Amino acid sequence: MSLKSLAQMLPEPIKMRLKAVRDNGSLALVRLCSSNGLLASLYYCFFSREFYREHRAVLQGRLQYAKLLRRQGENSALLRRNVHRLEKGLIMRPRRDTFAEDYIGETVHCYAGAAQRNICDGQRRWAGDVLGAYFSAVGSTPRIDAAHEIFSSASGAEEPGRCVPYPHSQLPPCPVDYDQLLVLFKRRRSVRWYQERPVERELIEQAVRAATLAPSACNRQPFRFHVSSDPRRAAEIAQCAGGTGGFHHNLPCVIAVVGDLGAYPEARDRHVIYIDGALAAMQLMLAFETLGLSTCPINWPDIEEKERLLADKLGLAYHERTVMLLAVGYADPTGGIPYSDKKTEQDLIVFN
Repeated sequence: MSLKSLAQMLPEPIKMRLKAVRDNGSLALVRLCSSNGLLASLYYCFFSREFYREHRAVLQGRLQYAKLLRRQGENSALLRRNVHRLEKGLIMRPRRDTFAEDYIGETVHCYAGAAQRNICDGQRRWAGDVLGAYFSAVGSTPRIDAAHEIFSSASGAEEPGRCVPYPHSQLPPCPVDYDQLLVLFKRRRSVRWYQERPVERELIEQAVRAATLAPSACNRQPFRFHVSSDPRRAAEIAQCAGGTGGFHHNLPCVIAVVGDLGAYPEARDRHVIYIDGALAAMQLMLAFETLGLSTCPINWPDIEEKERLLADKLGLAYHERTVMLLAVGYADPTGGIPYSDKKTEQDLIVFN
């Protein structure tokens, strides 16, 4: 007879007492190990493997970053980050006569590689325009002049200057007021019951187009949207997460928001995939709402067994980590929606 079977045979008061002893012992260990960093590291080395995947995924991501850096022109994360840094330098008040000397060389080398390999026309055009604006505005130093020569030999004959920083006054006027926006926010509810109606690919692409405009640290956009639009496949994916047992069979489409740790050379940035992925996911949900589609964000807890299962189903590399799942579909008008009382601004604001 197994220990589990024996435990089930025990009287309820004894089971509760044993559980209390176990929980108190665990809490005492946590209290001890939380007292300093070394003990905390030992705790997650010997008593818990909950951060095992994150540790290895961060290291795998750093290796992926270095691998792409060696394959000239393919590390769009480096080019995106550095070009965005140049943009910030160009709009600085007051703007310095010379700036970006410490990274302009690697930037133009990456740009030259991208131009040579014809990688990502939009990114290459943006990088070329910003670099052109930079070299027109910045002063002369040996390092800047050497980088300018490389850029001049790599840049094409395209009309320059379109994808560069611009004044706030050139933004389009806002077409909605606060009350209208609040209606959109109130309409965006977590919907779990959908019509048996497929989600058109064109609408998914349209919503993702809007989501790409979400803010992203240094414009890296370290995420992808893995779309499962077949109901059987969508149910399989949703079933990987906890809390979907009662409704996963009803989902016509599921999108996995997947972060790429290969966009970062340092462990300090490991959480940016969750920040940027969540910002884009929120914008994606609001975009779907305007297109007549409802959504439901599905929590993705860090459980190793589930991580392996979903990674296998989606074909993810180890340095790619799921941020969340998102159900999408046409809402069943008769389906229920939880009221979900929200905290007030008084609950949430702390004025410093």
